[in-house]
Amino acid sequence: MRTAPERTVLITGATNGLGRALAQRAAETGCRVLVHGRDADRAAAARAEITAATGNDRVVALVADLAELRQVERLAEEVRQRCARLDTLVNNAGIGSGPPDGAREVSADGIELRFAVNYLAGYHLTGLLRPLLIASAPARVVNVASAGQHPIDFDDPMLTSGYTGSRAYAQSKLAQIAFTFDLAEQLRGTGVTVNALHPATYMNTAMVREAGVTPVSTVTEGVDAVFPLVCDPGLDEVTGQYFHGTRACRALDQAYDESARARLHELSDELVERARATGTSR
Repeated sequence: MRTAPERTVLITGATNGLGRALAQRAAETGCRVLVHGRDADRAAAARAEITAATGNDRVVALVADLAELRQVERLAEEVRQRCARLDTLVNNAGIGSGPPDGAREVSADGIELRFAVNYLAGYHLTGLLRPLLIASAPARVVNVASAGQHPIDFDDPMLTSGYTGSRAYAQSKLAQIAFTFDLAEQLRGTGVTVNALHPATYMNTAMVREAGVTPVSTVTEGVDAVFPLVCDPGLDEVTGQYFHGTRACRALDQAYDESARARLHELSDELVERARATGTSR
């Protein structure tokens, strides 16, 4: 494995909460850190703050709203233009369950919003960056998921009926984990590992507070769980795993169901192609 100063790490959703703290931890070790956010001012502020705090002048701000697949594609293109290699992709950006009485929302592409941001954006971004990751091997993909998981109803995956924010969030996290298992199998032998984890329970973040939940864990606890998957040499050969904190754990049964994973893959490609066909994605 390359030493930290030789490594380039992309962290989505890195302007606040877990992503922001993880970006600073990576910068402290000397990594080149690509800090993604959906707001240009906040991304620039995060870059400046991390640089000032760590003395690392190789922190880069990238801007894209992951609720729109066209912007996911622009983000991937910018990464390819800026970087000769990508050692770790951390799919961290996400939307929580929202307030208990929150209404169903859709993305710019007409996709249920939590499924779009928490899962499909990472699915598409990882696919677009897959050649760069393979060329950069040994490399890693880390999907920040959750212990809160719900089976996907493939008869109504966009939750047009029976919607609740908590169900939408949990379904999107199950999709992330199922995708992790599939991609790990596809990439075996390439030198690219793929893992997912629940970093910590109800961390003290805006996402948790918005849901009306009292935090029980710190963001630092979450960073301590995620960071080894980012660059710990002891995990070089670990792939296709779901972790609860730093402990390997079993996810919900549907994530291991090959037929369900195949249906998820088909659904995901259909949603991306539909966005392209309607002109919202290229």
